[in-house]
Amino acid sequence: MTPEVIGLVGLAVLALLLLLRMPVGLSLILVSFTGIYVLLGPRPAWGILTSVPYQFAAKWTLSSVPMFLLMGYVCYHGGMTRALFVTARSWLGALLDGLAIASVFGAGGFAAVTGSSVACAAAMGRIAVPEMTRAGYDPGLATGSIAAAGTLGALIPPSILLILFGIFAQVPIGDLFLGGIGAGVLTAITYAAMVYIRVRINPVLAPIREVSAGWEERFSHLHGIWPVFVLFVVVIGGMFAGFFTATEAGAVGALASCLIAWVNGGLTFATLRQSVNETIVTSAALFLIAIGANLLTRFLALSGSGELITQTILTFGASELALIMGIALVYIILGMFLDPIGAMLLTLPVLLPVVTEAGIPFVWFGVFVAKFLEIGMITPPVGLNVFVIKGVVDRSISLGVIFRGVIWFLVADAVVVAIMVAFPQVILWLPSQN
Repeated sequence: MTPEVIGLVGLAVLALLLLLRMPVGLSLILVSFTGIYVLLGPRPAWGILTSVPYQFAAKWTLSSVPMFLLMGYVCYHGGMTRALFVTARSWLGALLDGLAIASVFGAGGFAAVTGSSVACAAAMGRIAVPEMTRAGYDPGLATGSIAAAGTLGALIPPSILLILFGIFAQVPIGDLFLGGIGAGVLTAITYAAMVYIRVRINPVLAPIREVSAGWEERFSHLHGIWPVFVLFVVVIGGMFAGFFTATEAGAVGALASCLIAWVNGGLTFATLRQSVNETIVTSAALFLIAIGANLLTRFLALSGSGELITQTILTFGASELALIMGIALVYIILGMFLDPIGAMLLTLPVLLPVVTEAGIPFVWFGVFVAKFLEIGMITPPVGLNVFVIKGVVDRSISLGVIFRGVIWFLVADAVVVAIMVAFPQVILWLPSQN
């Protein structure tokens, strides 16, 4: 077999292993090592296997990942997040659909300190869904709004997806964060608008209007969100003001979250230990996948199959729009079955050369990928966020009800994507000002 064929066979075996539910990181490493072994022999294969993991994991920029994870876990276990929903509820609860809209914006605030879609959906699901069902909200609207709003965790900085994309594609993380802000704000506003329109058309979906909170109560609730606000200003504001780099921002955020949680009374030895343990476990899993993806890049480069795939795709002469839509379909499908980080790192070795040749800006593409991976998280039949919501809500609410509620947010996502494609400056304007 020619090297190109060996590379293509390796990709086919990789797909088979993933279908058999082998862990993504292990599949990537096994296929890449075996492929390099066949191409170059045992000594080069073992040499690459021993050197690449260290070279990749030793990258300074990669240290921001466990630091941002620690920040998010400390905020979650330190109890900094419930106040976001309470505050949003006091300001928006008088609206007919106020609780659902409050949940969307509360999830946006939660995303700003966790960067995790699943964590966002799980936390807000425990807080907001019971409140909405008690208020008489349609169960599909209540659960669907939280499942969809959880996807903001991949867009609003600090996003772990965007950090890893920046490291892998060698794109400034600060520019990706700025692009993610534009996409995240647009998504939150579109979700809120969709809820508003649906409830105005069918008021039965949200039959109970809450008593309007007084201005004194509203401003008193603002006091409860000071930890999240201060943390966001310190990390994001400090990074873009030039006080520290995006990499250093992770360490600053982790330290600041611990200090704020301690001052706020939410940091104990038990919560700190739990946060550190979860950070270690999650970081190890992410690093394994990232190392596997790096090895796959080496394998595809050595075999020449990566270049072959790139040239084959480009020879079809598809327009940039057709290429983007094809990539979008790939990520939606993968997002239904794989975790977003695994799906992204699995595909970047193949897609980045294609995107480079097509002249698509990497900043825009990174945010685009994050958006579509998160759409996959709520897409039937295997939307992970939907199953997360199912696990934290009343058993009387079926998966079918949650998926029916999510469909409307997928329509809103289609509008967001159309705007992102038609007006790329929605993502690129803020990075261009940096």
